[in-house]
Formats: sequence, C-alpha cells, structure tokens
Amino acid sequence: MSALKDQILADMKGAMKARDKGTLSALRMLKAAIQTEEVSGAKHELDDAEVLRVIEREVKRRRESAATYRDAGRPELAEREEAEAAVFARYQPAQLDDAELAELVDAVVAEVCGGEPTMKDMGPVMREAKDRAGGAVEGRRLSEAVKARLARG
Repeated sequence: MSALKDQILADMKGAMKARDKGTLSALRMLKAAIQTEEVSGAKHELDDAEVLRVIEREVKRRRESAATYRDAGRPELAEREEAEAAVFARYQPAQLDDAELAELVDAVVAEVCGGEPTMKDMGPVMREAKDRAGGAVEGRRLSEAVKARLARG
C-alpha cells in the first residue's frame, strides 16, 4: 500500500475520533475516488504518484464546481466544495513559486527544443515539465507558463 494512501486512512480515523464530519466526509470521497481508480481498467494498487494524480484531479474538480456554484449564486455549495478541495490539497506537495516554475520551464524548453522553441513544441515540453514538476504545480498554471515561454521564443 502506498504511504500516501496509508496517511489518508490514518487521517480518516483521526477525523472519526475528533468527530470532524466535514474532513471525514471529504476523506471518504477521496478514498472512494482512489478505490474507483484502482478497480477501473487493469486492476492494481496505486502507488504514490498515481494517488497524487487522483488527488490533483479531485482538487481540480472541486475548484471548478465551486466556481460554477458561485456563478449560479449558490455560495453555500461553493464553500463546501472549496473546503473539500482544501482537505485534498493537504496531501499534495508544496506548490512551486513563480521563480521556481520559470526556472523549471526554461530548463525543460532548453532540453526539449534545443535551438529555437516554437508553439509546435508545446506537447513535448508540457509532458516533460509535468513529469518533472510531479504535482508541485497545477496543470493550468504550468500550461500558461509554457505558452508564455514558447511565445517569447
């Protein structure tokens, strides 16, 4: 079993003991998402990297739902979604700041593109940058940084 999955289960038990219904509910949803991922396709137990991808996906879903609820005039539902995203985000690695992100993107562009980078290099650069970042940066933020760097040439 992955260390991250063990930590989530331990935190679930802690939330049960503390009678923290919000955290417990969010962690149960996260556990269910992980289990669903484990049994879909080729059945296997997820490692930490795969669990991080599930967490990243669930955080993104919650933030998108919160934005939708806010636009629809339902702030109470948006707050619940944001609270769940905050619980899930505890398990993600620390996010890169702007300088670290720019350094990562510059290094990947130099390695992947070699000479003159163009927007045609977006796919290979994104794949490599996402692998190197390992969940330490949101996909949208990474994509914007790569686009800006490739546009500069």
